[in-house]
Amino acid sequence: MRNFYNLEIWNISYALVLKIYKITEKFPKEETNNITSQIKRAAISIPLNIAEGSTRFTKRAYLQFLNYSYGSSREVEVLLLLCRDLNYITQEEFKLLFEEIDKLSKKLYKFINVVDKSTFYK
Repeated sequence: MRNFYNLEIWNISYALVLKIYKITEKFPKEETNNITSQIKRAAISIPLNIAEGSTRFTKRAYLQFLNYSYGSSREVEVLLLLCRDLNYITQEEFKLLFEEIDKLSKKLYKFINVVDKSTFYK
């Protein structure tokens, strides 16, 4: 089993989830079952899939969960754009969160490629 707590991508994604949860507290109540729920689910999916993938015994299975995390990171990007355009978050909040999710997406992508090319993982 791999220790996901030591992965930078897990730590960044976990911190991002906390920020997403905090920022969605001010979203309109009518969005509770829509955008608020969707962005929370997409954000929490990132560290959850990194953690779950770390328990898998094959490289193929590990990569599958890392790819789920990467897909969820892109989903969060789109939802942040939507939140900005609906004025649920300020331009400054958007800029900070978007930079974080963009950084995370790039690191996830690089990590996926490292794992894929690695002979360490079977």
